[in-house]
Amino acid sequence: MSTVKEKLMGHVSDNVTAPIGKITVVGAGQVGMACAFSIFIQGLASELALVDMLEDKLKGEQMDLQHGLAFVRNVKVNSSKDYSITANSKICIVTAGARQNEGESRLSLVDRNINIFQSIIPQLVKYSPNAILLIVSNPVDILTWVAWKLSGLPSHRVIGSGTNLDSSRLRFLIGERLGIAPSSCHGWIIGEHGDSSVAVWSGVNIAGVNLSEVDPNIGTGNDKENWESIHKEVVDSAYEIIKLKQYTSWAIGVTVASICSCIFKNLHNIHAVSVCVKRLRNYKVEGLHLVGHRGVSSEPLFLYL
Repeated sequence: MSTVKEKLMGHVSDNVTAPIGKITVVGAGQVGMACAFSIFIQGLASELALVDMLEDKLKGEQMDLQHGLAFVRNVKVNSSKDYSITANSKICIVTAGARQNEGESRLSLVDRNINIFQSIIPQLVKYSPNAILLIVSNPVDILTWVAWKLSGLPSHRVIGSGTNLDSSRLRFLIGERLGIAPSSCHGWIIGEHGDSSVAVWSGVNIAGVNLSEVDPNIGTGNDKENWESIHKEVVDSAYEIIKLKQYTSWAIGVTVASICSCIFKNLHNIHAVSVCVKRLRNYKVEGLHLVGHRGVSSEPLFLYL
């Protein structure tokens, strides 16, 4: 007796089994799931693989996403603690690692997260040798370098989320002070993600008008309006959020999705990301352009795709 499916649809050809736009997220914690949800809700991937050691949580997160598929673009959502599920990913996002606690610096997480990366990175490369690794775990600049070393991949295929989030925080705070949308504020944070980052005040502009032209002292010790306090607020943001809700998640999730969108859609947008370079260089591989802002190791770069 024929099934409903057999009566409804006739077989014409074999299904396509190889994923076309697959993204893996390693780590199903608050940050990992914020990244996964941002990618999911924007319809960026044709397949989304979630990896974590907690199988029950993974299954629950998988089901929770799947139950919303009627309202977004269809995406195949899988989860497992077995890395074979990540095979043929185009982008592998790594958020797994020790979480930053209240009052704890990102650098204090180095040793714990290096040990975790030693078991993660080789597995990702084994199953997706052609993927781009996008590192989000903190301290992101150092761990991007670690991931590059562990992976054996070219440095242009191992990038970190860098100061993309810091730059977004800067633009939001400038917009708040001026009463305009963050998307209309343009400025960059470079250097290390977090405590030792640098605000490039000479490049901050609104509609093409540099704020340094309006006030040459902006961002300096002679700035009567104390715009530099905005950079301090950027640096302190994560600590304040962790104090209030124990973790950061949504903004970094949107940040990571934006980078993935840029890669998948070849948007030619600019993002401040981390990549290891020994001198100022330009890369161009399969449509991926990385242009150094400054020629120092682990400097966030502008990402053109």
